Amino acid sequence: MENFFLSVRNVITLYGLDIISAILILVIGMWAAKFIKKMLRKIMKKREMDDTISSFLANLAYAIIVAFVVIATLSKVGIETTSFVAIIGAAGLAVGLALQGALANFAAGFLLILFRPFKSGDFIQAAGTAGSIQEIQMLYTVLKTPDNIKVVIPNGKLMGDIIVNFSAHESRRAEWIFGVGYNDDMKKVRKILTSLIENENRILKDPAPQIIVKELGDNSVNFAVRGYINQADYWDVYFGMTETVKDTFDKEGINIPYPQRDVHLFQSS
Repeated sequence: MENFFLSVRNVITLYGLDIISAILILVIGMWAAKFIKKMLRKIMKKREMDDTISSFLANLAYAIIVAFVVIATLSKVGIETTSFVAIIGAAGLAVGLALQGALANFAAGFLLILFRPFKSGDFIQAAGTAGSIQEIQMLYTVLKTPDNIKVVIPNGKLMGDIIVNFSAHESRRAEWIFGVGYNDDMKKVRKILTSLIENENRILKDPAPQIIVKELGDNSVNFAVRGYINQADYWDVYFGMTETVKDTFDKEGINIPYPQRDVHLFQSS
């Protein structure tokens, strides 16, 4: 027993200072990594950088600093870091081959941050779904659908698909199709639609709205009404105009036809 305590005392005498130094490096290094991450977020927020970009860069800087701190700690306690780094590299290669999909998602996430086809809050359609961007992580992107469902899309799939960004511009063009009967007065219909468009102040005057006869359908003459609307007002105006046109057509006696079929019965002897 005395030999054991003597051995422990010798180890503490020889390596105690190095062990204490290693612990200090680890503790201070981890604190510094968190502090730098926090400061980077504040600086980028002060410069009004996009939240997704600032979060991505801050997390990346944190991971790099932690890696350096761990290597420095191991080196301080006498572990040969050169061979350790080589082992990590070999293990990283093996893991990389096994996780090709994850690495592809990481690279795609970096490209999404770099080229910025969308930003937080944008409403997009991609990878078979549509929703508002919540955040772009290193491996995946989080969307929230209009019915408040969380959708997680791998960055690789998102980057390799067609991305439709509905929020890229301040305004967006709406198109309504209104069918009227062949016996209705076309000039009266155009006059009614023009009046309704002019009275809706949320439909922009520039570019000017359009009212055209789009097609002569099987059961109706189809008018197309097109106008630009600010993103914030789009859906309110779109649904409101549809209801207003229906009410006005009913009051003015404009027929809104629906498909009809004549059925002829033949009685055989």
